[in-house]
Amino acid sequence: MKYILVSGGVISGIGKGITASSTGLLLKTLGLKVTAIKIDPYINVDAGTMAPTEHGECFVLDDGGEVDLDLGNYERYLNITLTRENSVTTGKMYQHVIERERKGDYLGKTVQVVPHVTNAIQDWIERVARIPVDDTKEEPDVCIIELGGTVGDIESAPFIEAMRQLRRRAGRDNFCQIHVSLVPVISGEQKTKPTQQAIRDARSAGLSPDLIACRCVEPLIESTTNKIALFCQVEPEQVIAVHDVTSTYHVPMLLEQQGLLIQLRGLLGLESYQISPALVKKGLSIWHDWKALTTSQSRFLESEKVTVALVGKYTNLHDSYLSVIKSLEHSAMACHRKLNLVWVDASDLEKGTLDSSPEAYHKAWHEMCTADGVLVPGGFGLRGTEGMMAAANWARTKQKPYLGICLGMQIAVIEYARNVCGLKEASSVELNGETPDPVVIFMPEIDKATMGGNMRLGLRPTIFQEDTEWSRLRHLYNDEASVHERHRHRYEVNPDYISQLSDAGLTFIGKDDKGERMEIIELKDHPFFVGVQFHPEYLSRVLKPSPPYLGFVAASAGLLQEVTAATKAKGKVAAGLANGDSGVHINGHLANGLRQVSVSDSGF
Repeated sequence: MKYILVSGGVISGIGKGITASSTGLLLKTLGLKVTAIKIDPYINVDAGTMAPTEHGECFVLDDGGEVDLDLGNYERYLNITLTRENSVTTGKMYQHVIERERKGDYLGKTVQVVPHVTNAIQDWIERVARIPVDDTKEEPDVCIIELGGTVGDIESAPFIEAMRQLRRRAGRDNFCQIHVSLVPVISGEQKTKPTQQAIRDARSAGLSPDLIACRCVEPLIESTTNKIALFCQVEPEQVIAVHDVTSTYHVPMLLEQQGLLIQLRGLLGLESYQISPALVKKGLSIWHDWKALTTSQSRFLESEKVTVALVGKYTNLHDSYLSVIKSLEHSAMACHRKLNLVWVDASDLEKGTLDSSPEAYHKAWHEMCTADGVLVPGGFGLRGTEGMMAAANWARTKQKPYLGICLGMQIAVIEYARNVCGLKEASSVELNGETPDPVVIFMPEIDKATMGGNMRLGLRPTIFQEDTEWSRLRHLYNDEASVHERHRHRYEVNPDYISQLSDAGLTFIGKDDKGERMEIIELKDHPFFVGVQFHPEYLSRVLKPSPPYLGFVAASAGLLQEVTAATKAKGKVAAGLANGDSGVHINGHLANGLRQVSVSDSGF
């Protein structure tokens, strides 16, 4: 097993996650099998109880693990499926050690941070690193370990010591460290002192960075690179400039151009590594598709943009909706469109509230009304929900594409109940516990006394109902009878109101495997009005966009028919490529989601 530790210095939020994901992607292009582990030094057992504005979005895995958003980056870049055990926190490790101590596993010894906690961290990483995470079902070759926070923080100390010991335990040529540091520009000069100090801090803690990834606005000049190399005791080629680029999807190309793979081959002894020809071929194909898709972004014209209004309640911190943003980007690239994402605070759509001024009110409505489509994502609590309902009503009545995710679907149901079914006081019990028409209720099996990990979580099936062959969304799922998507919710549409809503024209095209829970709504007489109880953004991939998001963006761009036709032609494309043909063409594009495709690509 090869380990690559990605750590950070100077400041947090410097881009360790993208650096780690991009490094893993480059290794996959060689044909290696790559997994990833994220270490977060906070005491929370997981990210499930933290507000999105506190730490960014909570990402959900197949097994229901509520984890840090960086695990979403790993899955999207590497096309892998991780488990809750790929997320390591201080709370989780101390809980693990204390449970062992209570069972007597330490034979009466005094349990200490060193060696018991540090050994537990190493044992955990070694075990989890060997769990298969891709379609090969084989043990990974390389494990990327991202150490959250900043080296030197008190809370990181046990993990830093564990990583120092893991380097020794892994052995020569099996461990290397990439340290991400900031190179600020002051008065036009690139300053190296913060990076020098960050490397000193790492070395004083027992870490020995092999590569230094310098985050900077502009490419490093040669004198800056040489100065960092001299005072940080590395060679100039071990200093990599990760400067600002137009898209984070360009970072893998940036790293590759600066010889990161060459360095990793030497540091990890990869020259003699045996890789199957099939995986080598697949890796080359992934790299070809990635470059072809992501570099096309910069060539889109202003006339080729699609404007989406995201009506949410956590718009002050965009990382609160990171997976939503990425899903929209994936879909826009697949549609050959430039995404113009407009942020609309839902509270600003509510006239006369304390949270909104007249200027903000008019600005919010102007931005939403001039957008090509309206998206209402998930969330919790009362604030802004009336504004979300106003957005859903506007999209429904003005025939504008609408996508509601989780809360966004519940909002659309409440709005329909009020304005079409005549239930003027309809609401969710989350928003109004005294509503006479609770069209959205608390799920009966959920424990109301606890918060952590008690929602409906993880990968679950959705069954398309009979007589839904007309469904635009079902076509985008390639007319499958059922689909599996990830969930995170504790409220659901009240079964007692399904008949009334359905009779009024709101079709519940997808339900759970027992037929009890409403999973998908869609309006038949609307260009694209869809709500899903699950979170499709958690399974969207760069080379395989999420169907609900793809349909929404395509409808917003006026391309829904073309994309739907491309989806139906998917089988013909695969067969044509296998026979050496160039594919089935639709309006001058390959019928593959409107982009070039290779045999190994499992996307459109």
